[in-house]
Amino acid sequence: MNAGRPVWLDVSAGVAGDMLLGALVDAGADLGALQAAVDAVVPGSVRLTRAEVVRAGQRATKVDVEPLVDDPPHRRWTTIRGMLEQAELAEETRRHALATFARLAEAEGHVHGTSAEDVHFHEVGALDSIADVVGVCEGLRLLGAGTVTATAIALGEGRIRAAHGDIPVPVPAVAQLAVGWPVVSGAASAPAHDHDHAHDHDGGHTHHHDDDGGGHHHEHGPADHHQPQAQVGAVRPVGELATPTGVALVRALASAAGPMPAMTLAAVGVGAGTKDLPGRPNVVRVLVGEEASGLLTDPDADAAGAVVPGTPAEVVQLEANVDDLDPRLWPGVLARVLEAGALDAWLSPILMKKGRPAHTLHALCPPGAAAEAVSAAILDHTTTLGVRQHAPLHRRVLERTWRAVDVDGQPVRIKVAHDGVAVRQATPEFDDVAAAADALGLPERVVLDRARRAALEARLEPGAPAP
Repeated sequence: MNAGRPVWLDVSAGVAGDMLLGALVDAGADLGALQAAVDAVVPGSVRLTRAEVVRAGQRATKVDVEPLVDDPPHRRWTTIRGMLEQAELAEETRRHALATFARLAEAEGHVHGTSAEDVHFHEVGALDSIADVVGVCEGLRLLGAGTVTATAIALGEGRIRAAHGDIPVPVPAVAQLAVGWPVVSGAASAPAHDHDHAHDHDGGHTHHHDDDGGGHHHEHGPADHHQPQAQVGAVRPVGELATPTGVALVRALASAAGPMPAMTLAAVGVGAGTKDLPGRPNVVRVLVGEEASGLLTDPDADAAGAVVPGTPAEVVQLEANVDDLDPRLWPGVLARVLEAGALDAWLSPILMKKGRPAHTLHALCPPGAAAEAVSAAILDHTTTLGVRQHAPLHRRVLERTWRAVDVDGQPVRIKVAHDGVAVRQATPEFDDVAAAADALGLPERVVLDRARRAALEARLEPGAPAP
């Protein structure tokens, strides 16, 4: 997510795609607009319906995904990717939906020892997945979401009996998707008499678990828990609280895990799962804030690579040597690579064999699905025949925010880097300086000097308190 309203996802009771969808609709996303986005990908295949329900005494919105076709086709990840790329969707919605499905396919491929390209989404499960993923991504866009953060994810615990046998909770795909994110079992408040209701957290759409060993992604129906009998009042495992779709959406859309950020709260949405668990609201909450006055988020930041400021984060570096590309194309190539999810991209001049001048394209990006998307962009937009990937690196970043200052009536953003305590750097954004200079009829160097003075007057200087 880029500049916009801060959004916090409370997934401390578990998460599923349709629960997130319900929470966004409850927060104000128009159901008709979400239906239109889904129809753009799978026209006439599903209907989204909304109902107000109560979960453990708490009001919530339940969004159901109703299939309209009797025998939907099995679809590979490559097929769904093509459908998303060709659909008439907002680019932000398309990008985030592709990133989510890429995570799902990559996790299933890893679990089953097969390529992500060979993962199948079977029958109703594929339609549910498309509706949930596209609906959630479009819902966040409609709400003007900027930075998205989330709690630790409650995954559940115990074992479930699926169509192809006995599997542990969290199921393998969920466990793989959760790598690198804080998780909890969510079991502490589950009394024994609630245990039989603790599964099927997304209302029967537990459509991703595939235990046939073939990399197929399909619906297994309600899980059958079979824990040993326990004494009345004893605590039993709660079963399954998070689905692959729900976890993939959190991982693809949220930039960091943690408590609710400081914000002026604008809307609260509560989305329900099907089960009503006594003493345990079966809900996901979405809290939406307003953009802070005078405080702008970094327009160059991307959720795929955002990290908790000041902490190490694992990244990979991709490289490709290119000696036959029209140099006028390089600015566009760098823009496409950044749009694909790179955290940074740059060129280095090199001399190749036979004395040919060339460039090395470098891209820094998160590992996994983001790296795959950036690699694909490099192959699509350059003439290289391959992309190298360096072993994972670690980086440490400062938090970045933007403050707007006034220069003779023209707004100029100041990029402020800080460590949470004090400002470390404060630099005028040169594109704004150039625009202001053009509007004022002044040399850029003059406007740059005035912007620096305005930043100092606003106490945006190294050593000043962090904004």
